[in-house]
Amino acid sequence: MTDYDCVVVGGGPSGATAATDLAAAGHSVLLLDRAGRIKPCGGAIPPRLIKDFEIPDHLIVGRAVLARMIGPSDVAVDMAVDQAGGGGYVGMVDRETFDEWLRARAAAAGSARGTGLFDRIERDEDGTAIVVYTDARGGAEHRVRARCVIGADGARSRVARATLEDAERMPCVFAYHEVIKSPAASDKSGNAFDPGRCDVFYQGELSPDFYGWVFPHGDTASVGVGSANKGFHLRDAVTRLRAREGLDECETLRREGAPIPLKPLRRWDNGRDVLVTGDAAGVVAPASGEGIYYAMVAGREAATAVNAFLVSGNPRALRGARRAFMRAHGQVFWILGVMQYFWYRNDRRRERFVAMCKDRDVQNLIWPAYLNKRLVYARPLAYFRIFLKDMRHLLQTAN
Repeated sequence: MTDYDCVVVGGGPSGATAATDLAAAGHSVLLLDRAGRIKPCGGAIPPRLIKDFEIPDHLIVGRAVLARMIGPSDVAVDMAVDQAGGGGYVGMVDRETFDEWLRARAAAAGSARGTGLFDRIERDEDGTAIVVYTDARGGAEHRVRARCVIGADGARSRVARATLEDAERMPCVFAYHEVIKSPAASDKSGNAFDPGRCDVFYQGELSPDFYGWVFPHGDTASVGVGSANKGFHLRDAVTRLRAREGLDECETLRREGAPIPLKPLRRWDNGRDVLVTGDAAGVVAPASGEGIYYAMVAGREAATAVNAFLVSGNPRALRGARRAFMRAHGQVFWILGVMQYFWYRNDRRRERFVAMCKDRDVQNLIWPAYLNKRLVYARPLAYFRIFLKDMRHLLQTAN
C-alpha cells in the first residue's frame, strides 16, 4: 500500500490548488479525481485571481467588459467593468481546459495523479487513514494510506458526509447550463449576443429564487439557470432563454448540471486528520454564485493548515483553514446572503434590485469590490447615499 502525506479527493480548482501548494512544500501528495467531470459554471474569474494564482493568458478565452442586468419587465441596466478607466475586465475561462491545466500544474509541482471514485475512509491498526477508491462504480477497490485527507469533491462531498456531522444539511442551488458555439457578434442594436458582455437575468420565469445567465467564452458561451426549487424545470428554462435570446439554433457542445452550495459549513475538519475545502466546504458566494476564486483561496488555506498539521502533528492546526477564510471573506458572504434572501424573493423585488444597479454609486463600489475581492471603505459619503437609496427602494417594495 502506497503511503502519502496527504490525499486530495477532487481535482477542481480548490483541490488542485491545495495539491499544488502541498507538493511545492515538499509533501507527498495524491490528487485523486474522477474522470470526465466538468462542473457547470459561468467561468468568470476576477483580476485578483489571475494575479494571485498566476493564471497564464492563454487560459483566458474571453474578456467581459460589460455586465447587463435584465429585470422581470425586460428593462436592462448596463454596468461597465471599467468604472475607473483602468482598462479592467472580467476574465472568462472554460472549466474543461482550466481545471485540467490546474491539475497538470499540481503534477508539475510533484503531486501524483490518480483517477477514481472515492468510496470511504478506513483505519489501520494505529488509526492512520486509509482512503478506499474504485476505478468506477462497482469496480475494483484501491487503497492508499494518508496522514491527512482533503475533501474537495463538490457540494455533495462524500468525504464531508462521511466525516462531518452537518454536511448533509448544506443548502444548495441547483445549476444547469448548456455550452454552445458562440454566434457571430451582434449588430449595434444592443439586444443580441455580445462576446464582451455577461447577461444576467433576474426573472421569475427563468428562476424563481436565483438568476439565469448568458456568459461568453470566446468561441463558446454558457447559457444557464440556477434554482433551489427542486420542482422547477431548469432545462425548460434554459430552452426558453436560448429561444428568446436567439441562441436556439447554436450548436450545443455540452450539457452539465450540479448543486452549488451557498453557505459555508460551520466546521471544515473532523478534529483528527480530515479537512474539506471548496464546494465541499460551501465556499460559493451567495447572490452571485461566484465560486472559482473562493474555491482556490480556500484550497490555499487548506494547504496552509494541512502543512501546519503535518509539521506539528497537532490536529487543531486544521481549524486554521476555515478561520483564515472567514476572517477574510465572511463579511462579504454575510452581506451577499442577506441580499439574496431579500431581493430575490419575487419579481417586484427583483425589479427594484435591477433599478438599484443603475446607480453610479452602487456600480463604483460593486466593481472594485468584485475585481479586487475586498470591500471598499474609501468613500463613506457614497455608502451613506446608497443607504438612503436602499431605504427608498425598501419602502417602495413594502408598499
